[in-house]
Amino acid sequence: MDKKTHKLAPGAPLVGGPISELSTPIPVIDEDRLENNITRVQSYMDKIGKTFRPHIKTHKIPAIAKRQVAAGAQGLNCQKVSEADVFADAGFQDILITFNILGAEKLEELAVLNERIGDLKVVADSTTTVSGLSGVFGGRDKALKVLVECDTGGGRCGVQSPAEAADLAVLISDCAGLTFGGLVTYPGADGEAETEAFLSGSIALLKARGIACGIVSSGGTPSLFNAHLVPSATEYRAGTYVYNDRAMARAGHCGLNDCAMEILTTVVSRPTQTRAVIDAGSKALTSDLLGFDDFGYVVDYPDATITGLSEEHGVLDLSKCDPDQRPQVGDRIRIIPNHTCVVSNLVDHMVFHKGGRVTRVEPVAARGHVW
Repeated sequence: MDKKTHKLAPGAPLVGGPISELSTPIPVIDEDRLENNITRVQSYMDKIGKTFRPHIKTHKIPAIAKRQVAAGAQGLNCQKVSEADVFADAGFQDILITFNILGAEKLEELAVLNERIGDLKVVADSTTTVSGLSGVFGGRDKALKVLVECDTGGGRCGVQSPAEAADLAVLISDCAGLTFGGLVTYPGADGEAETEAFLSGSIALLKARGIACGIVSSGGTPSLFNAHLVPSATEYRAGTYVYNDRAMARAGHCGLNDCAMEILTTVVSRPTQTRAVIDAGSKALTSDLLGFDDFGYVVDYPDATITGLSEEHGVLDLSKCDPDQRPQVGDRIRIIPNHTCVVSNLVDHMVFHKGGRVTRVEPVAARGHVW
């Protein structure tokens, strides 16, 4: 093999080989679990009659997005302009960007993207954002579809009341180069009643002003299977579900055996009887705690605790493990990350497997596309 060729480049003589021989640390994706996660969620959305729009921030891989669409998803959810651009290059025509877009450079890139694909949509929650969008799109032939982002309990972005949502929708409708596309929210977990009250109230105010509300988009993986409790929503967005992670298992969305991503790592040191050091640090596992006291679930040694991370090292406390069944230097162990989405942005390629045998290697095409 050419020394300059990345050993995990697609087509390299890796497919068919055992994942146990991969250099660590490395995330691997179980094909069967991945497929089950896609099918499970799409089947539920089909059953309750809602459009499903996967958020690709979790995987950043066009091949997976194509599988999600083939299963029945309609369009994609991206978080940033550059991320959406990658998926436009891959042929996707229906993209919703759920982030306030500000700044001349981003707005110009957005205008180019709007010309490239058939159905681009963005969000706004302030007059400043709307004004910036109109300033760029007002002089163009193709209008941009804008949804009003609503804070229905998630405590992040969004207008704070149905009245504000209606007022901003009117402004969008009156702005040159823009069309009002509907409402979007990222609600708090288990906040279906509050979300429904906000959305239905907003829709009623819009109707009273003679404004049609085409899309009503809700989202989030943790309470995904409560989507039917928000009847006003026409579509649902979720990302983490495709891989799942330790946080999603804790939330009750899935079990640990539904987590498609595991980080393979090697024990590189056993300084004491109760401490092990692995070659996966914050550059492989992320430092996200998400409310946990440690940095991942050790599949092979459930009583072990990952107590600390530096950039390249992870420290395991083995004090609760059977003294006769503790990992030794050179042993491979598997870890389910607390937060899988961040891991995707740490690697150039993702390795997939069935039964421990590599099936394919996909480039993480939108890695680093965070503006």
